[in-house]
Parts: sequence; C-alpha cells; structure tokens
Amino acid sequence: MAKNHVLLYVYSGEFMVEEGKKKTIISKGESVFIRRDNRVIMTKQPSTAEPFKGIFLIFKRQFLRDFFQTVNKKNLPSERLKKMSSVVSIENNANVDSLFHSMLPYFNKTTIPPQELMELKLQEGVLSLLNMDKNFYQYLFDFSEPWKIDIMEFLEQNFTYELSIEEIAAFTGRSLATFKRDFKKVSPLPPQQWLIQRRLKKAYEKLRFEGKRVKDVYFEVGFKNQSHFSQAFKKQYGFSPSS
Repeated sequence: MAKNHVLLYVYSGEFMVEEGKKKTIISKGESVFIRRDNRVIMTKQPSTAEPFKGIFLIFKRQFLRDFFQTVNKKNLPSERLKKMSSVVSIENNANVDSLFHSMLPYFNKTTIPPQELMELKLQEGVLSLLNMDKNFYQYLFDFSEPWKIDIMEFLEQNFTYELSIEEIAAFTGRSLATFKRDFKKVSPLPPQQWLIQRRLKKAYEKLRFEGKRVKDVYFEVGFKNQSHFSQAFKKQYGFSPSS
C-alpha cells in the first residue's frame, strides 16, 4: 500500500509492484515512481545471490506543501495533462541517476546522513521528476484527499494484510471517525471483529476444502500467532482447527 508518493532506486535484488493483475519488476540499477493513495502490493526480493537493497525517497504531503510554496507558479502547466499510471518506470535519466548515486555511500550503516542533507535530497528528487515530465506537477502538488472507495470491496481484497483500522480508514479515503460511521452502515460488527471473522472463514475454507495445514493457514489469512488463531477458531466454530 502506498500512503505517500515514493521514488525508489534498486541497488541490488529486485522490487515487485502489483496493482490488480499488473506486475512491474524493478531490477538492479532501475528506478520507479509509485503514486500515493493506490492499492498496490510491494515486495522486496533477492536476485541470484544478491539480497534486496534500495533507496526510498518518500514524499509526504507536508513536505510537498512546503516545497510548493517555493515553486515558480509560472512553470505550472496551464491545463490538466494526461493521466499518469500508479507505477511509473523511470527511464535512464541523468538527474535521477546522479541523485541516487550520490546517496550510495550511505549504505554503510555506520554513516548516518544529516537531516538537512536528506531534506535537500528530497527536494532534488522532486525537481528531477518535474524536469523529466511536467505531468508530475499535477500529482505531486495535488493536496486533495483521496476519493472515498467502497469499504467492503477494499476489505474483501485486503483482509489478510496487517493493516490497522487507522490505515484502512486512510486507504479508503476517510478519517477514522468517518470510517467508523460509514462501517456501521454496512456491517453490524465493529471493524476489528469483522476482520477476525472474515479471516477465520477463509481459514476454515482452506482447512476444509484445500486440505492445508494449520501452521500454514493461520499466517496466510492474517493471524500473527498460531495460538491466538486456534483460540479464535475454536470460539467461532466450536472445534479446533486441527479437527
């Protein structure tokens, strides 16, 4: 899930971004821009004998608001440009390459970059994107809240992930209070209880009809602890998951 805009450089290994049925693989030496407020699955993975290492520049709303105050408004596009994909592969670009290569020495864990320097690197990242494609103006400096999306549709697609209620509210385009109010309209259960029951139902299906083992199922459906899963399952169905 992408709560903020991200500019990523892969130093080693691979990074996979899934949006629906579309998969994008970012390999060693490549960069990608991931738009905020999109339901994407991001996976770090090794490649051959190399572990994943990458540099993430995360552009938070407040940083972009402050940066926008320094932008020469004459450079702003006069009309809305073409729609940009949620995941944008960055082609070879001197500005972006220079930005990330200047940060490679900080892979040495004993060297911590100063906060002031990291602020400059974020500014350099924004300028690199704007100089590369003017379409970035409309997305980087769009400070409206994300549109509300269907709560149950979102939960059905994401109930197995480790998300807090606050994160779910944000991803569906709501404040926490609005989310709780809207959730009451679609379910008699509190959100956390709904999540537990939905995970248990999925676990039952995997155990009963797919013949999976308890030690594999509990994690797949979103439980972090097998003991907690077994207790909740028995309370829900009246018998242990191993039965």
